[in-house]
Amino acid sequence: MPSRRQIREAVVQFLYCADLEGGADPASLREPFWQFITESDHRALLHATWKTLHHLSLGREARLTEFQGRLPVAMATLKARPDLERTAIALQTIADLENKWSAGMIELSRIPREDDTFTERFEPVLEKLFRTDRELEGARKRFLEALEDIPGLRSQMDPVAGSVRRLARISERVRMVEEPEKFPDQVDLAKLRESKQTLAKLRRETDKLADAVQREKESIDERLAAVVENFVPERIDPVDRAILRLATWEIIHSPEVPAPVAIDEAIELAKRFGTTDSGRFVNGILDKIAKQEAG
Repeated sequence: MPSRRQIREAVVQFLYCADLEGGADPASLREPFWQFITESDHRALLHATWKTLHHLSLGREARLTEFQGRLPVAMATLKARPDLERTAIALQTIADLENKWSAGMIELSRIPREDDTFTERFEPVLEKLFRTDRELEGARKRFLEALEDIPGLRSQMDPVAGSVRRLARISERVRMVEEPEKFPDQVDLAKLRESKQTLAKLRRETDKLADAVQREKESIDERLAAVVENFVPERIDPVDRAILRLATWEIIHSPEVPAPVAIDEAIELAKRFGTTDSGRFVNGILDKIAKQEAG
């Protein structure tokens, strides 16, 4: 899970980006901001997703070969009965989607892992594979249900139906990769679950805190003006400004965070993101804000 430090660093970066002169509206900035700030984490998540997907789909090619070997006889049996045309179409749909699934995996495997465009190339192909898998789930269900209405052909259709069910078990694993949070007991998915949950919580907590600061920005600037001579927000370094607004909000509106803690954390943020003098500058202003609030 993300640490408080990670959340506050993300908040400062968002406030900085949102407050740049001529910058975009905060609401419209949110998506591109998150794409940028989590790029390396998201890339790592996609790498882990591919490794898990590849691991859990081992054995599929053998099952697919078996299915393809049994398909011609099954199709011939169904096509011999005009009343089973829809069932034949359902089986052919499965065959087409299975081939599409395989093509998707091949395409994913050929995307260079170290390429700068890996994320933007890999993600849409992965989403397409997941969609194909969901379509396959529906097609298999329709076909197997249709077979229940033609018990007289069970002996002829059992081999291909068995292959369809064995391929379906691979798809069950794929759905676990797509939504690992729904399968908490699966050890193979632990890293995916943790990575997805961490990114989701980081965004959720960051957005919540950034929105709270943005809502009080006018009153926060008034408090800063009371302790900074000739205060004009635009004259303060934009990074320092973002840090001051965040810490001032915490001192005033977040009683669970002691003022000394908020100040110390703000100084650390200033040392990381600001100039050489930022730490001392931020410390002096926030110390005055905290004394006013305590007094």
